[in-house]
Amino acid sequence: MASPVQYGVGFMGYQVQDQPRLRGVYLEVHKENVLLEDNLAGSESDTRGSEWHCQERHTTLQQQQNHHHLQQQLDKPPFTRHFENFRMKVSPVFACLALGLAFILGEGSASDHRQLEAAQMVTDFGVKVFQQVAEASKDRNVIFSPYGVASVLAMLQLTTRGETRQQIQAAMQFDIEEKGMAPALRQLYKELMGPWNKDEISIADAIFVQRDLKLVQGFMPHFFRLFRTTVKQVDFSEIERARFIINDWVKRHTKGMISDLLGEGAVDSLTRLVLVNALYFNGHWKTPFPELGTHHRLFHKSDGSTVSVPMMTQTSKFNYTEFSTPDGHYYDILELPYHGDTLSMFIAAPYEKEVPLSALTNILDAQLISQWKGNMTRLPRLLILPKFSLESEVDLRRPLENLGMTNIFSPSQADFSNFSDQEPLYVSQALQKVKIKVNERGTEASSSTAITVSARMAPEEIIMDRPFLFVVRHNPTGTVLFMGQVMEP
Repeated sequence: MASPVQYGVGFMGYQVQDQPRLRGVYLEVHKENVLLEDNLAGSESDTRGSEWHCQERHTTLQQQQNHHHLQQQLDKPPFTRHFENFRMKVSPVFACLALGLAFILGEGSASDHRQLEAAQMVTDFGVKVFQQVAEASKDRNVIFSPYGVASVLAMLQLTTRGETRQQIQAAMQFDIEEKGMAPALRQLYKELMGPWNKDEISIADAIFVQRDLKLVQGFMPHFFRLFRTTVKQVDFSEIERARFIINDWVKRHTKGMISDLLGEGAVDSLTRLVLVNALYFNGHWKTPFPELGTHHRLFHKSDGSTVSVPMMTQTSKFNYTEFSTPDGHYYDILELPYHGDTLSMFIAAPYEKEVPLSALTNILDAQLISQWKGNMTRLPRLLILPKFSLESEVDLRRPLENLGMTNIFSPSQADFSNFSDQEPLYVSQALQKVKIKVNERGTEASSSTAITVSARMAPEEIIMDRPFLFVVRHNPTGTVLFMGQVMEP
């Protein structure tokens, strides 16, 4: 069995390339409820390439209005990243929680081992959240960013205290203030954003704070030391202006794919804090699909019905492997590399149409995905794959509560006193929005429970005409940027 591979989840991000495109995270703090939302929007891919766009939003509610100014403002740090959307809101508005693709921007001296360990922990957590989301959406298309949700929650850790923080740490299996963790995550960010990846990856985070909110002394410099990002001051009493500022930031960092992350009513005069993360990925297939080879074929849905959809075809040598679930269900895994060779899309589906996709999603973890990669063989095959363009908005409250994070959503139990003790705060909602398009050009936008098998010969044709799982992975670190299930293209 292959050894575990590191997986990364973003923490504080900035845009390394001029055109970040994919993610927005939004955090609001309200007087009575806190909304955490995650919006991942704007992913596109085709036989030529793929593009992903994600946005996240968090909202926190406060019970009293703040009368003091922020103690410090680190608007001119040596590391200027696109970390701008963090804001608190005192009204029941939704905010993108932590599913954004946030990365820690900053200098890091952690060892490669520590970096890989951190990457695996954050990826494992993100995959766990995805499993909860998929369980509640068995017959629906789902697009999700494991890296994004872990990134935002890592930042959220720093604002909490007591049992509230313990619950987050227990679910994530790490403490953001543990020695070496933040540097390791920052180094991971550098790996993901490095120019050697060739494919365009842009990650940005932002914190917007009510300008007269009094923060705990020392919070801002401590936050900057860990995440290498600053806090932006916004006046949420000017509701539409504040909303415009945040939406414009997201729009710029997602290349226009997400232009209205915060809808009307998303923020109000009671908003105190909004955390926003934006991630953009634009990858072109290493071997594009010929457009003339795209034709309509029948796709078999989980309910037994069929639908005619455009499917791309390509005959080439693909990295292919076959695994089985603990229940003995075989499934195929195929790798489609992007032209930079550091990122790939992995596509997996049960071999038999009668086997539900949940048989596969239920056993996923970072190590299993790593084993897929490590056990592949390059084989000549005819691949038939649907073109698909998906967009989904996921309510993360139930998935996070199922993982033990209940206090952050409770007005009486949430403890955000590490951030501000001026008013009681809590999260009222957590949402993530993601958009992806896959076509001929490409994409714009744990212990293993499976057993490797080689008894059955791989098919000469690989036809993805049934529900399948896709994973966009940064192979050098094992970081899973995006994943989802396609139930109907």
